[in-house]
Amino acid sequence: MTIKTKKIAGVIAGLLLAGLTFNGCGNQATATGGQVTNSSPVLPGGTKPAVTNEIDPFFGHLTHAQPKLPTVKVWLGSEELTAEMALRPIEIATGMMYRTNLLENEAMIFVFPDAGPRSFYMRNCTVPLTAAYINPDGVIEEFAKLDPGNTIGVPSKSWNIQYVLELPQGWPERHNVRTGAVVRTERGTLRETFFKR
Repeated sequence: MTIKTKKIAGVIAGLLLAGLTFNGCGNQATATGGQVTNSSPVLPGGTKPAVTNEIDPFFGHLTHAQPKLPTVKVWLGSEELTAEMALRPIEIATGMMYRTNLLENEAMIFVFPDAGPRSFYMRNCTVPLTAAYINPDGVIEEFAKLDPGNTIGVPSKSWNIQYVLELPQGWPERHNVRTGAVVRTERGTLRETFFKR
């Protein structure tokens, strides 16, 4: 391989890497640092969580645990949880990173502007989690077991995932919640909650 060919290959590899979506602790972020666009979900109550400049330049997540995010009551069948809402790219990228516990009735819901395949990993995460991959209609398509330290990630089988609900690992089994269950909030469907027109 010539020096010129090596340089071209290096540039192509760099461009491909920059275009990839990175996932951490069940969260998806891009290397853009998380700019909010017009297609971003509506933050109920108009609250804007503080964002710090302490951002990992490669993965786009905070370099420490983020403060507790605004919450919403979530139901999976008759089971109720209090879920923090990760709505902005930086919140989604950071998620449960650096957190040390998650109570049985707590969760974090990740809201994406559109449906697509999702893949979550556990970089900087120490709490074992289960991720519920949820379609735009609020139906749980599949569950993924997320083990602390797993940097490979668990991709969704479906390409139609718009929400992900992170739960304490094993929660669905303990509460008899299965795929096909519909997730709703105190404000209605997930679409009504996060994408009011």
